[in-house]
Amino acid sequence: MTGAARRTDLVLLSTPEMAAADRIAIAAGTPGIELMERAGAAVAEAALKHIGAEASIAIVCGPGNNGGDGFIAARILRERRMTVRVTLLGTAEALTGDAAIAFARWGGPILPMAAFWKEVPDLYIDALFGAGLARPLAGEAAEAVAVMNAAGRPIIAVDVPSGLSGDTGQAEGPVVQASETVTFFRLKPGHLLQPGRALCGPVTVADIGIPVVALDAIGSKVFRNEPALWRELWPHHAADTHKFRRGAVAVVAGGIAGVGAPRLSGRAALRIGAGLVTILCEPEALPAHASRGPDALMQRAIPNAEALKAFLEDPRIAVAVAGPALGFEARSVEMVRALAASDRSIVLDADAVTLIAGPLGGAAAMLSQRDAPAVLTPHEGEFARLFGHKPTIASEPSKLERARKAAALAGSVVVYKGADTVIAAPDGRAAINATGSAALATAGSGDVLAGLIGGLLAQGMPAFEAACAAVWLHGRAGEQLGLGLIADDLPEAIPPLLRDFIQA
Repeated sequence: MTGAARRTDLVLLSTPEMAAADRIAIAAGTPGIELMERAGAAVAEAALKHIGAEASIAIVCGPGNNGGDGFIAARILRERRMTVRVTLLGTAEALTGDAAIAFARWGGPILPMAAFWKEVPDLYIDALFGAGLARPLAGEAAEAVAVMNAAGRPIIAVDVPSGLSGDTGQAEGPVVQASETVTFFRLKPGHLLQPGRALCGPVTVADIGIPVVALDAIGSKVFRNEPALWRELWPHHAADTHKFRRGAVAVVAGGIAGVGAPRLSGRAALRIGAGLVTILCEPEALPAHASRGPDALMQRAIPNAEALKAFLEDPRIAVAVAGPALGFEARSVEMVRALAASDRSIVLDADAVTLIAGPLGGAAAMLSQRDAPAVLTPHEGEFARLFGHKPTIASEPSKLERARKAAALAGSVVVYKGADTVIAAPDGRAAINATGSAALATAGSGDVLAGLIGGLLAQGMPAFEAACAAVWLHGRAGEQLGLGLIADDLPEAIPPLLRDFIQA
């Protein structure tokens, strides 16, 4: 499989885009009921993996195509000699289109909901509502969700757990907690954004015959973050390279109270392949940095913005990282202002992001005018401070869309951190990350991430791909190290990952 083919596997489709894919398949000659037959068969196969012979299955169908998938699954499971019970939200007479055809093909009884819940099956299939639901569940639908969740039985969700938005990963009301979800053709953002990811359980993506060329017509710019998205742009170095060709990074540090954080960034930049890293600190902090050795980090006293500008005049300095323990003093403000106005690639994290949101409120506009790449790495609180005053961003219910709008506004790659980190570029591209663990919720973890991004930028990797790669590797390092890790462990975990996932 080519790199381009692998990347198409990573495409995420919004609910309208998935509807467009269905229409394209139908226009190309595949009837909608045939797509539904294949979807129902995939659901039935998933159910059979959870249960043994002579098991009982209860299928809760909704009034639309999601319910149609449920009727198809019910018929197939009955043919496999399973005990199947079906209920329907609404009436059979109200069914239309392919859902009505699927109901006719089922041909079995529809139990009233009151009678349906009297027996607890071995497994439920949730075919109530799909990804396009735009309202909270109420009435009988909400009661059905409550009963299934409380039963202590596996639940297979069709497309998404009922009550969950396929676009935002949010649920405004009751929502099914699925044991597994079966979706079709491509994942949706809501399968990866939290809390959707946790509500879906493992997600199976079934091929129902929609042609891959449909993706060209749809033109989605949203992806699942995996190595196939960025591996082809990973920096490679010839045998005759040297440290400056490998990329030189400047880490703009603060005073003596914050020596550790910038060093974490610097070490991470080195571990991911940068050839040289220099810590630029306040003069009184220089002895503290020097005493932390021996290590590969350089250090230099930089008292003010003028000294920083002079340092960056060296054309060999490719990237500046600022924010970890930078502080909020006058020097810090001037440092970030100088970086925003510079012609170097920059990564702004932590304190630098806060300064842009506060004392440097105009810096976001300045960033949008830069020619060189800029990457911002806010967590939830920093993002709110930086972009929360923009109604079009703050009111957007989707974390994905908030990140995309913020990136366009700032003219920068935005790494919107969290358990479901979103990486967004100014041109509309975005990726949702799924690596990581609770172990990464520790002091200094974000400082390491900023350094990883800076180290890849310094080696010439494009900003969006550099950010995606750094986020993925950072998350995978957290998974492999597990609980008990401290941020100091993360840079050291990077070389084995590079051997396993980059050099393989």
